[in-house]
Amino acid sequence: MWEWWKGIVSGEIQTRVNPSPAFLIEKTIQKHQGKLARNGTLCVNSGKFTGRAAEDKYVVRNKASDHIIDWKSKINEMNDESFNELKIEMLKKLHLLKPETYVIEASAGADPMYSLGVNLITTSPVHAFFCQQIMREKRENNPLGNFTIYHDPHLEFDVQKFKLRSSTVIAINFESQEILIGGTAYCGEIKKAIFSVMNTILPDYGVLPLHSGANSDYQGRVSVFFGLSGTGKTTLSADEGFQVIGDDEHGISERGIFNFEGGCYAKTYNLTEAGEPQIYRAINRFGSLMENVVIDPDTREPRFEDKSITENGRATYPLRFLEDFDPDGRGELPSNFFFLSADAMGVLPAISSLSDDQAMYYFLLGYTAKVAGTEIGLKGVTATFSHCFGAPFMMRPPTDYGLLLKEFLHKHKIKVWLVNTGWFGGPYGIGERYPLSFTRNCIRAIQKGIGPAVTFTTDPVFSLKSPENLEGIDKKYFNPQRLWKDEDDYLKAAKKLKQQFDQNYQKVIEGSSYVVSHQENPGMY
Repeated sequence: MWEWWKGIVSGEIQTRVNPSPAFLIEKTIQKHQGKLARNGTLCVNSGKFTGRAAEDKYVVRNKASDHIIDWKSKINEMNDESFNELKIEMLKKLHLLKPETYVIEASAGADPMYSLGVNLITTSPVHAFFCQQIMREKRENNPLGNFTIYHDPHLEFDVQKFKLRSSTVIAINFESQEILIGGTAYCGEIKKAIFSVMNTILPDYGVLPLHSGANSDYQGRVSVFFGLSGTGKTTLSADEGFQVIGDDEHGISERGIFNFEGGCYAKTYNLTEAGEPQIYRAINRFGSLMENVVIDPDTREPRFEDKSITENGRATYPLRFLEDFDPDGRGELPSNFFFLSADAMGVLPAISSLSDDQAMYYFLLGYTAKVAGTEIGLKGVTATFSHCFGAPFMMRPPTDYGLLLKEFLHKHKIKVWLVNTGWFGGPYGIGERYPLSFTRNCIRAIQKGIGPAVTFTTDPVFSLKSPENLEGIDKKYFNPQRLWKDEDDYLKAAKKLKQQFDQNYQKVIEGSSYVVSHQENPGMY
């Protein structure tokens, strides 16, 4: 066992190195930081932060990061001196207050050629447990290096003294291979910080990082599901009859696809056993963690339909809790990519086949839509664009990822599909959401293979080729224009969204050497 941590947490501080999950659960309950649900799940509340503190994320600008980070994309800069001052502040508190400290040694990256060491030092048993369940088991050899995370959810930095935006800090230093997380108890900050590191490092190795879920059928054929939060990555990758490779973070190399993590981080709002049986059963057992989920005070049953804490309730569980998963976290090069967009405008086709250049276009757009109630102050429907379906974690210039994508598509003949997991027949509030069963059946049909009997039509606005018929699936959903009561209203809404697409695409590629011509991308006009 490494003893790198001894110089950091020495003295009278009681340190627990890689304790068992049962120990960490027990400590959490003893400290009144959590409670058990009826089926044994540990339930915690992350306080005022029920999501990522995106505006409080910093990257240290130095020799290791200066040439690879896309600094013009609103990434907060920090210098080495400020980072070290914040680190000293964290360690000072650790040694003055002498809290019980937990050390977790883990790794990210299922492919041993692209493995990153993850070493967490935290004052919180909850976050030690989270890291233990979400990351992979420690490898002795990590070719990408070893990052240490200094974590204290209750430490609030002096805003004036350190010249910060707020008392919360998530700071990444690529040169020293260190991460500081203080002032937020949201568990997702740990995994997303490591995701950001992997996404920044891997393209230099010719590896394309993916904000996606992935699964494989029993013939080994792999499907990848890209999408922003709430579009269905976790749900659609955990389908019966398929092995889950991972639910959120992957990389693709010439060796195939590999998962970054050893666990899943699933949204729980409106979760049902009937709709998502594998996830439901994985969540409701001892060894899983629920974050910001309402629990009935008497029965201890989780109320997944209750969003009084947040709509962003989460559950963390090891992949092995699923009934069908790939224990190696690796698969062959994919057969299909599915880009998931929850289109609340109700105008995108249910499913469309994309050319390589259309795939590049929609990958760099990263479109979905937010609806009223998902964020404080949000009214109506808002189109959201996040390049590569994960802009906050893809910190290099977008075309670094886009050109890698195009290279893999061209070389390995991967088929790409745009899937609308949102609305039809009108926008949110008027139209209806595509049934999960319908979307699942469309994807299953494509995974089995499209035969010559399937015909396609091209829509007049987006130039997207959509199937007119898939075996055993109701045809009524396949033409979005006909699903609106007034087809002229559909055309107006579709043209408005297409204009937003083109405007945002131009912003993404502005200043890059890559330009898609009108001929290359028939979706542009």
